[in-house]
Parts: sequence; structure tokens; C-alpha cells
Amino acid sequence: MTGIGPVEPVDSPDAGESQDVIGADGPRAVDRWSAWWGGLTPRARRVLAVTAAALLAAGVLLPRTLSEASPPEPPATPMPWPANVTAWRYLGPAGLPETDATRPTSGRFRFAVDVTAGPPVTLQVTGAAFPGLTAHALPHAFTVPAGTTRRVTVEIAVSDCSGLPRNADLPFLDVTLRNARAIQHHSFIFGRAYSEDLFELLRGACIPTSPPRAPRPSGSAGSQNAD
Repeated sequence: MTGIGPVEPVDSPDAGESQDVIGADGPRAVDRWSAWWGGLTPRARRVLAVTAAALLAAGVLLPRTLSEASPPEPPATPMPWPANVTAWRYLGPAGLPETDATRPTSGRFRFAVDVTAGPPVTLQVTGAAFPGLTAHALPHAFTVPAGTTRRVTVEIAVSDCSGLPRNADLPFLDVTLRNARAIQHHSFIFGRAYSEDLFELLRGACIPTSPPRAPRPSGSAGSQNAD
């Protein structure tokens, strides 16, 4: 039996059957965004565009602005050399040791030591300007923190008078200084007051004294006459 009826596609699925489609794209977010954007009024689009541009500019420029506005970190301050922050001041004589009561060969002198900055400075007196003199502080080594003043007594002894001057300006003390940065050997020079007190000690220790004269006889020798 032949007849003409509606033409059906070959391999068309029957009712209720499912068919897999390979390579077809599902609905995309951009398509939904486009559809939403297309539904806005022109004014609403302009407002959203301006707002988005402002937010983008803030997000890009704000970190850069903050980095440019922040002050740079100051460089680390180097630790000072001990000799650059230490000062000595002469205060005056401190008397004589008991052993030099009759003929002094040593004397004591008072000083004030200042440390202005940096870590504490430890000091030790090692010499007193001229050969033939020895010097040491009492105590031998002492430490001065920054921002403080330490009073110290220095004992100077005459060991050899042959090379000592009888007068000289600006005598000095040789001192070793040590802090957390370095150890330095330095000479501190003092003025007229210390010079006069020091050379008074030298003159007393080194100027020779005349030996005491023998006592003259108090009587006369008698003579004997022979009859």
C-alpha cells in the first residue's frame, strides 16, 4: 500500500527519547550579563560606567599613592667611635699617696669623664705624656654609660727623671677606650692648670737637694805646755 504522508527526518528520536548533542554551548554568564545590560536604560548605563571607572582608578592608584606618600625609612645611625663621644676635664690635684709624704715621687689628680652618646665606653689610662712617668686610674679600668659623667682619680708616678722636662705646655694622658664598635688609643690634652700641678710634682721629685752639711765643731782643741 502506498500513500503520501508527512515526511519525518531520518533517525529522528521517538517521543520520550533523549538525544545527546556534542559541541553545543550551554548558556554563558556573559550572555546573561549582555541581556541584563541591554535591558537597562541609557542613563542607568552611564551611571554604572562612571562608577566602575572610579572604582577601577581607586584600586589602581591608591596603592601607588600610599607608597609615594609614605616617608622613606631613615637610614640606620652608625654606632659612634668611642673617642668621638668621650671627653675628659681636669678638676684639680687629689693629694699625695701616703708613701710619698716626705719626698713625693707620685701624685694624684682628679678628672671628670663624659660620654655623650652611643653604647657605654670602658676606659683605661696607659701613660702620662713623657718617658719616665707612669700613670693609672683608680680603679684601673672603669665604664661610663652614655649621658653620664664619671669622676676618676689618676695616679702619676715619676720613675726616671733623666728624660723629663722641667716645664712644658699641654701635657696629656694616654687612654685606651673601648665600646661595642671598636677599641681606640687616644691622647687627651689638658691646659694650664693641669700643666702647673703636674710639673710641681716633677720638680719636687727630680730637683736634687743639697746633702745636709756636717755640724761644725763647737769647741777648740786645748794645748798642753810642758814646764
